[in-house]
Amino acid sequence: MTTPTEQPRKATARDLFFFANSENWPTWPFLPVVRRNADGTMDYGVLYDALHVSGSTGYSSTVLLTNFFLMPETEAELLALPKEVFDTPEEMAEAGWRVD
Repeated sequence: MTTPTEQPRKATARDLFFFANSENWPTWPFLPVVRRNADGTMDYGVLYDALHVSGSTGYSSTVLLTNFFLMPETEAELLALPKEVFDTPEEMAEAGWRVD
C-alpha cells in the first residue's frame, strides 16, 4: 500500500458559494460533501436545506455524517444522524469539508 503524499485541497470560492446557496445545489435539498484526510481516508456527509423543506432552522452549516447514497428515508431519521455543527460556511471549510 502506498502512502499519500498530497495534502487535501483547500476550500475554494466555489465550495463556499455552494455551502451558502442551496438554491444552486444540483441535488437539492441535499449537497454531498467530503473531507479528505491526510492519511488517505475520507469522511462523507451531506448538507440538508431543512429551512426550505420543512421550516426547521439551525441546519444551514451542519454536516450530517452519512453517505449521500445511504441516507435515511425520513427527515426525522436524517436529522437524528451524527453531525458536525458549524456557525458559518467558512468554519465548515476550515474543518476540511468540500463539495463532492
